[in-house]
Amino acid sequence: MRAAALAGWRVLSTGGAALDAVESAVSVLEDHPRFNAGHGSVLTSDGTVEMDASIMEGDRLQCGAVAAVPRIAHPITLARRVLEAGRHVMLVGDGALAFARSVGIPECDAASLVTDRQRRRHAEPVPPRAMLGGTVGAVALDRSGTIAVATSTGGTAGKLPGRVGDSALIGCGTYAESSIGGVSCTGDGEAIIRVVLGHRALCYLKDADDPEYAAKVAVDLLVEEGRGHGGLILLDWRGRAGYACSTPLMPIAVMSPALREPRTPF
Repeated sequence: MRAAALAGWRVLSTGGAALDAVESAVSVLEDHPRFNAGHGSVLTSDGTVEMDASIMEGDRLQCGAVAAVPRIAHPITLARRVLEAGRHVMLVGDGALAFARSVGIPECDAASLVTDRQRRRHAEPVPPRAMLGGTVGAVALDRSGTIAVATSTGGTAGKLPGRVGDSALIGCGTYAESSIGGVSCTGDGEAIIRVVLGHRALCYLKDADDPEYAAKVAVDLLVEEGRGHGGLILLDWRGRAGYACSTPLMPIAVMSPALREPRTPF
């Protein structure tokens, strides 16, 4: 978590864009085998890796997403390229791979994304509640006042091939409006989709002007109306952070000009 926060902070501290910062932070986590994103993603019921990712910039609501993508080491970078191309918001499966080739993003060996931990998990199914978590995300505010958000995941362990969760869906797992804030979500994707959690969290933030309160109320919504569990991180337009979860663990890190090192509350 510290490495990811510092990667994003290096971009921001030199005057870089929030979009570059969140991509950098999430890329670090996609490389780390502990997280359910990139290298270390969970396996589908067929024993394959299919990843979802999205990225959004809150000034002009520019966004890009990919879903059910195999053989890409950094799905968040591919989502960024979709954003930059500007023609579509989301590409999936083989179409996303074809687009990756067209913009010079190489495919990797599918086996390089699979860890021994996930092979064991696939061989010995775990209770549904234990399947939650591991999705990675980042929210950043840059010197120009732009907020950006990025989210990346391997999805839910044992999912059917072709299943797409909230992390690829703008307004559900990822959302940003620079005049309000930005949010990245994790947890039970179907529940997050049901309540459009990302957008609803920013509505709470706009009304209450309190990041911690908005995060908590949004998670209550997820549990009570979405009928699922998870959590979220958010940042408001002033740079104030909020986070909440209904799961046993949600590691986070916060970095700001007031901190010498990233703060990791959990």
